[in-house]
Amino acid sequence: MRWLTEHFRKYQGFWYDNHFLRGVIWAQQHFEARPTDILLATSPKTGLTWLKALSFAIASRHTQDLPRRTLLTKNPHECDPISASGSLPSPRLLSTHIPHASLPRSVMISGCWIMCIVRDLKDVFMSMGSFISKISVADRGRPPIYLEEAFGLFSSGVSLSGPFWDPVLGYWKASLEETESNVKRLANFLRCPFAPEEIDGGVVQEIMKLCIIESIEQMEVNKSGVYRMGTQSHGTVENSGIFWRGEVGDWKNHLSQEMVERLNRITEQKFEGYCLKF
Repeated sequence: MRWLTEHFRKYQGFWYDNHFLRGVIWAQQHFEARPTDILLATSPKTGLTWLKALSFAIASRHTQDLPRRTLLTKNPHECDPISASGSLPSPRLLSTHIPHASLPRSVMISGCWIMCIVRDLKDVFMSMGSFISKISVADRGRPPIYLEEAFGLFSSGVSLSGPFWDPVLGYWKASLEETESNVKRLANFLRCPFAPEEIDGGVVQEIMKLCIIESIEQMEVNKSGVYRMGTQSHGTVENSGIFWRGEVGDWKNHLSQEMVERLNRITEQKFEGYCLKF
């Protein structure tokens, strides 16, 4: 399938391609959560790159110039290598696309903190389409997929880790009492609140300036180089291909009115009765 993959498999009520499914099963069998862990949990293409950069900059801001040095030389996805998580000191900042219901048991019983980010369904579709079109895979001879075809698949629930709305609802139900996200509250959530002198000294503004999506996108490390997605067969994507404008509502420049209305109907149907707003 030109949109994503040739095969999807249903596991614990969610759909995955082989690459994602192997990761879920590995995590369930081997990952050991710690009470001090902070887990960034999102559906694909909802802003994880930005959230990783912001969280990393906040959590490591006391280590000299570490946030700036690291973010200028590494893509944000390389700041929390899950494969090396066992050797990382606490507190660990980790990330996942695994739905709440399929998280490793150690996560559920550890008491670690989970932070989820949600994005407008229409912006998710546009970001995902841009990302997938830039993935380098073995069969380079595949013809491109057109917007209408990709839209039909996405609105039918064919996505990188299954229907977008299912994981969102899972985390929403589990986190009704969680903290609202803004930079100061995010710092509290990460268990490293800003001290009064930091707030007075402009540290919050410095981190915000460092981590705005335009700044991250323009860093030299993110304008060149590639990010490897699992095995060689699964493909690579240029670091620059991870970003899709980051502008709320940019979908208006690409989607037809019929597409907008269809996604709005899906959103209303899937999230009916919940206080989620898009």
